[in-house]
Amino acid sequence: MLVNRTGLALAALALSAFAIGTTEFVIAGLLPDLASDLRVSIPTAGLLVSGYALGVVVGAPLVTIAVARLPRKWALLGLLVLFIAGNVTSAIAHGFAMLLLGRVLAALCHGAFLGVGSLAAAEMAGEQRRARAIAAMVTGLTLSTVVGVPMGTFLGQHWGWRVTFWAVAALGIAGMAGIAALVPPLPALATHNDLTVFRRPQLWLALAMTALGFGAVYAPYTFIAPIMTSLAGYAPGDLSWLLIVFGVGLVLGNWLGARAADWRLMGTIIALLTGLVALLLILAALPSVITLFALGVVAFATVPAFTSRVIATGGGTTLASSAAVAAFNLGNATGAYLAGLAVTDGYAATGWVGAAMALGGLGVAVLSAALPNRKGDRDHHPAALAR
Repeated sequence: MLVNRTGLALAALALSAFAIGTTEFVIAGLLPDLASDLRVSIPTAGLLVSGYALGVVVGAPLVTIAVARLPRKWALLGLLVLFIAGNVTSAIAHGFAMLLLGRVLAALCHGAFLGVGSLAAAEMAGEQRRARAIAAMVTGLTLSTVVGVPMGTFLGQHWGWRVTFWAVAALGIAGMAGIAALVPPLPALATHNDLTVFRRPQLWLALAMTALGFGAVYAPYTFIAPIMTSLAGYAPGDLSWLLIVFGVGLVLGNWLGARAADWRLMGTIIALLTGLVALLLILAALPSVITLFALGVVAFATVPAFTSRVIATGGGTTLASSAAVAAFNLGNATGAYLAGLAVTDGYAATGWVGAAMALGGLGVAVLSAALPNRKGDRDHHPAALAR
């Protein structure tokens, strides 16, 4: 087991990730209230979602470069200041443009924080428990979908959407205090070789399998409500507990995937992507609560595995780690977009889109495992690539 202080430090990182995940996803439950209060259409209010995603994709590399000369602990604290400022701006916004600005500010910290935090967690835990330490931090993201989003939506519906943003800002302050007190001093971030790691073919393959593999999940998940009601036959009132079941699967998958990835990284990735192809085909043909739970397990089992692979092939640089977060979000946006194009043929088509993306990710993973690990593709622990 990780030592107590390390465990508490990981808990502080997880709390911060919980706040970040909540502010990312809670907006979906608040869209009608936001649109009404700000006197815009719901599609226009939806730009608050796409604007955040764009902020993550752009901010992950650029903000990481901006904090590259800071020691990791101070980088984390500075990024949380940006996150808190974004949510406070959202809370006091008096118009749509100001609210969108607040969303983008908060999003700019997202990729960089998770990238720097993943490396900090891995370094505190040591080489043999790297994936488990990353999973401990990512648990905050998974719990945000199960606890944070429903709670934030409840607050917004009963006391106004501004209260939700104030609450998320308070969570950010709590996470910041925990990091300040518990995370030990860590070496300064890599600077001179951050950009050169993108010359490594294995890093690009790792990023590609991440975008394709995780984007495959978002293809049907974007339309999970009509899938479970129109195709599976559940009542609209069942959606709350169905999403909780899915969320429990995410938490369990994150835990199991981390242990499997620490044991045999590439074997785990290939097995998970194979299972993901099968599950998405089953979801398209026979959607059920069992399939939904299994999809949650496999989906988030990939997160620590993909992240560990990117860290290994990126030589432990922060920019490569942040690029993994951008790859996740790029995959999410792509999966949702392609599924939106396919949904005219019926909601089952979203499962086919997801299966095709997962199959593409599987092909990339098999290619990556088959290629020799050249010296330029290795980090300080080459065995991490071969497993």
